[in-house]
Amino acid sequence: MALKNMDRSRQARGQMYERAGYGPQETASTILHTEPGMQLRRYGAAGAGPTVLLVPAPIKRSYIWDLAPEISVVQRWLERGYRVYLAEWVPLDDAALDFGLADYGDRLLRQARQAIAADCGEDGVVIAGHSLGGILAAIHSCMHPDAVRATVLLEAPLHFEPSTCCFSPLIKSTPDARKIADTFGQVPGVFLNMMSAMAEPHAFQWERMLDRCMSMGQPQALATHMRVERWTHDEFPLPDRLFVDLVESLYRNDEFMQGELVIGDRSIGPADLRSPLVSVADPRSKVIPPQAVLPFHDAASSPAKLLLEYGGDIGVNLQHVGVLVGRSAHARIWPAIFDWLEARRAANGVARAD
Repeated sequence: MALKNMDRSRQARGQMYERAGYGPQETASTILHTEPGMQLRRYGAAGAGPTVLLVPAPIKRSYIWDLAPEISVVQRWLERGYRVYLAEWVPLDDAALDFGLADYGDRLLRQARQAIAADCGEDGVVIAGHSLGGILAAIHSCMHPDAVRATVLLEAPLHFEPSTCCFSPLIKSTPDARKIADTFGQVPGVFLNMMSAMAEPHAFQWERMLDRCMSMGQPQALATHMRVERWTHDEFPLPDRLFVDLVESLYRNDEFMQGELVIGDRSIGPADLRSPLVSVADPRSKVIPPQAVLPFHDAASSPAKLLLEYGGDIGVNLQHVGVLVGRSAHARIWPAIFDWLEARRAANGVARAD
């Protein structure tokens, strides 16, 4: 109960930042589909052009992808002529519902693709996910290779090696994540924040304080920092089953990398990812170190691959979200991703013509 009260306190603090002018400046959108756990947003008109489905992490609100026009990943995709859709995760209000990796990575994203096909007549999508959202995007690509034109994974942890994973000591000290999940009902966001700060205090505490100091002389950087600060207070509870799946199947047992992650009636791994693949890693990161990204990237069956390194920004608050809101990411990383995807699309067009 104390943690749930802390959750409410954090939500109130986030509203305070919003009243101070640091709320998100989101692109106009239309909600096309709603069901428990998810609603699908479309940005702009249905129009022509290739289709992208953005997959946020299922912990905090999705507007980190669309924080302000100059640092909006949504805007960058629109500018390059894409039809942009986003799977917006929403809290499960019904206590009887308990979704896991199979729901988020397979069923709900499949429902999103069906709604996209009904909206624009195209089922095939580029799918892009960040952090835990990258895990969901990778699962969906493995489950539905014929429906995914390309996969973009942004600092997505897909290989869990005890010697390099900052959460390993906490995982080792917890014999069974189910006991924690059963205690809470739904795992409060503030509990996940506390565990993250304990696992990697440098990234989740000291780096943020340093970033605020370094942003003071740069109004644009400070505004971004404060908007991200507002976003960090906008989490919601994690469903019990998803929490257990993440801790046990991935962080403890590394089943996805080993080709043993059971989704429905299938076991999947990197060999099942057969779409062109872009991976972005931060070589400095202790939260998602390169060792959590590169082995899966190398083992994927993708016919074409691109690996990019993100080097950080001032004003992003949490370096882990810098690939979404950092100025250098928008100047360098995203143009490189788009150019590569367009080259793949052009090459495929030539191949079909031949």
